[in-house]
Amino acid sequence: MNERELLVDCLRRLNRAGVTYYLTGSMASNYWGIPRTTHDLDFVLQLPTSAVPRIIQEFKGDFHIDEASVRSACHPPHQFNAIDTRSALKVDFWLPKPEPFDREMLRRRAGVTLFGEPAWIASAEDVILHKLIWNRISPSERQLGDAAGIVAVQADALDKRHLRYWASELGLTGELEQILGGKIKPKST
Repeated sequence: MNERELLVDCLRRLNRAGVTYYLTGSMASNYWGIPRTTHDLDFVLQLPTSAVPRIIQEFKGDFHIDEASVRSACHPPHQFNAIDTRSALKVDFWLPKPEPFDREMLRRRAGVTLFGEPAWIASAEDVILHKLIWNRISPSERQLGDAAGIVAVQADALDKRHLRYWASELGLTGELEQILGGKIKPKST
């Protein structure tokens, strides 16, 4: 199973589970920007305790998923993962933090079709901002290159007002302006 097949498989499972989710991370930047190879998937999902059994049921069998980890995801670091036993690829699931930007990302998620499967994905602008947040946490040319790749592909379609507002709120104005101004270039695969 490759990354694309795993993505479709996970989308089907999440859609059947009926939870609110969106795709983020490298696969989202691949959708909006310049694709690169990645070896994991990142989803943000709202996970009320009543939905935990549905998630466990949907992912059991083909995935190693620990029910105790899923149940404890409501506490920091607000994350759990599932390992695909067919490919050893990892799927990370993050719960949104009760912060304004996390709520905004969930509100602005976009409904798209990925490889024939209905999907929810973080908006292009929010993926850029999220990549800049992750670059602050763990500096990486990959994060900046992904963000620059989205700017290069989406160009005038981007909501620059939204980008600048949230960059200011998140203390990322300098990095965003470097990317918007073309001082940080996208990385090729």
